[in-house]
Amino acid sequence: MTASVGRKKVGTNLTEGPILKGLLMFAVPIVLANLLQQLYSMVDLMVIGKYVGSIGTVGVNTGGEMADLVTPVAMGFSTAGQIYIAQLFGARQEDRIKKTVGTLLTFMFGASILLGILVIVFNVQLLNLLNCPSEAMGQAQSYMIITAMGFPFIFGYNAVCGVLRGMGESKRPLFFVTVAASINIVLDLLFVVVFKMEAAGTALATIASQFGSFAAAFYFLYQKKEQFDFELKLSYFKLDMDSLKVLVRLGIPQVVRSMFVRMGMLWVNSNVNSYGLVVSSTNSIGNKLQKFLEVFIQGIDTACASMIGQNLGAKKIDRAKNTLYCTVASVLVCATVSALICIFIPTQIFGLFTSDPEVLALGKTFLRIFIIHFYSSAITGSFQSMVTGSGFVELGFIIGVLDGLICKIGFGLLFMNFFNPGYLGIWVGVACSRILPGMISIVYFYSGKWKTRKLLTEK
Repeated sequence: MTASVGRKKVGTNLTEGPILKGLLMFAVPIVLANLLQQLYSMVDLMVIGKYVGSIGTVGVNTGGEMADLVTPVAMGFSTAGQIYIAQLFGARQEDRIKKTVGTLLTFMFGASILLGILVIVFNVQLLNLLNCPSEAMGQAQSYMIITAMGFPFIFGYNAVCGVLRGMGESKRPLFFVTVAASINIVLDLLFVVVFKMEAAGTALATIASQFGSFAAAFYFLYQKKEQFDFELKLSYFKLDMDSLKVLVRLGIPQVVRSMFVRMGMLWVNSNVNSYGLVVSSTNSIGNKLQKFLEVFIQGIDTACASMIGQNLGAKKIDRAKNTLYCTVASVLVCATVSALICIFIPTQIFGLFTSDPEVLALGKTFLRIFIIHFYSSAITGSFQSMVTGSGFVELGFIIGVLDGLICKIGFGLLFMNFFNPGYLGIWVGVACSRILPGMISIVYFYSGKWKTRKLLTEK
């Protein structure tokens, strides 16, 4: 361990002070950043749909599939970096933090270049696999190739944000997302509405916004180089094999879990879409609203995992336990607010996306079914934060497979075939899909095994 004398380190020491206040102060910027990301990710489709039409919309949707697929990869390794750095920060192992930051940036940059090249080279084959309509093939190709060039910015931004959140800094990522949103909205309107560049214009606006957020993040890292022990020279970016092993060991299960979640939702959406336009439209809008209403829960859970990681690294077992209890209380409040919205004003919030009376009527049913999901996500996410924060990779992987694939599809089939035939059964199954993973996470917490588990900081 090294000691830094006479300088203020970036980040927040989450091992001291009032727990609930520290948790919420750390979580609020994460929640706002997630909300802003969701908002500006919808701008592309809104602009292209209004000014280019259905061909442009299909082109952006289909061409964006690979970007949607690689983003969870970036987020998975970012989370790995966040948890490892949180434990190192709590243990005050600054030399290893420095090696880990350099290794994380180099590894993610290299992975992004490789993935970008593969997508550019095989773009036609990928679009054929996605059954892209021939009318939209040109638009989809333009969008896919251009956005693939932006993969290094997606990975770089997520890497820096993982470092910052691991060290207890959550306000700066909100600023970086604000930069991206502003660039994206302005350039979308300029390229698509003024210059008539169609899907290619939307893609250029997207990678410009990604570059903006990455540039802002990297500039902050360089500006605070003394506080981070950051050095802009090749030796800093040397891969440290010990750090890389930990990051890969933590990151791969996170990535695979995200892929399984995506596969599970593809199955759900495919089956629901077979019930016709009204059901398909209700499902599409409902999924957007569900994600929006759970952003608050997910933000607090992300903050909890970092806070637990720091406290376990500092050997403050009781504080880690109390952090989880504060998280449970906070997310249950969020779940209750979401539930009340679904009970009292479901038609009004569905009405923000559609005026179809049939969709509005069915939307009320959808939202009331998903009240189950709000509460199960609140409980599961909170207790899973202990699994993540303690670095229990194997259990996290098992929970991810259950959550993303087995329970979504299994419960969907169970309810659809035996309890509530048709699409309602699928929705009920999905709403209940997090209950079993939650039970496993709760059992792990109350077993107390996390108290004696070997930390990532211990060789």
